[in-house]
Amino acid sequence: MTDAFIDIPGVRNFRDAGGIGALRRGVLYRSGSFHTLTEEGARRLKALGLRTVIDLRSAFELDVWPDQRHGLDHETLHVPTLPADRGDVDRPWPEDQASLYPFMAETAGSSLAAVVRRLAAPESLAVVVHCAVGKDRTGLTIAVLQSLLGASEADITADFLLSNLGLGLDKGPTPYIDETGTERVSRPVGAELLASSLAWIHTHHGSVPAYLRHHGVTEEELDAVRTNLAA
Repeated sequence: MTDAFIDIPGVRNFRDAGGIGALRRGVLYRSGSFHTLTEEGARRLKALGLRTVIDLRSAFELDVWPDQRHGLDHETLHVPTLPADRGDVDRPWPEDQASLYPFMAETAGSSLAAVVRRLAAPESLAVVVHCAVGKDRTGLTIAVLQSLLGASEADITADFLLSNLGLGLDKGPTPYIDETGTERVSRPVGAELLASSLAWIHTHHGSVPAYLRHHGVTEEELDAVRTNLAA
């Protein structure tokens, strides 16, 4: 699946989310943020037919690291994944990965529903979904969409784990400076992390479609997404 990676200068961890389940290639991409996008990177994004960028970061991250465009005319949908970033629930982002993943499944339903609604509009394609580095928030969002298109959990997990390669985490944790200027450590993702998110969804709602319906997505919108993204 390493052929999913696409070289977009200035954008980390950029790859096609399609090619598994019924999700076709060339309509849904995933990546890190565009804040260091180069002019050559913008030309390559334009060649991919980019129409929509769905940014899962907080408003503060956008202020510190705004996406670069270099003349791109895509639409941007800002849909913060985490509740404190949306202002709807005063709950902090868990510091440890093991707690983060079920927390995202529990609290990100409204954001995931907003992503699905945008993808129900065929004129939105092609779409890039990104957060800061395209690993955690993007990882769950793409997993939900791939599941909706019938991908197996094994294939979804294999795609999810590619972020370790895309971010140079295949050799272990690496230090980085976050949006506040604080030095932190970026840790590799493991299969058990995504499994805990998906288990939360299945335990509390029975299935990914039921989870999305609980958060207001209609059956018509689910059908539209399947039609728009399917091979």
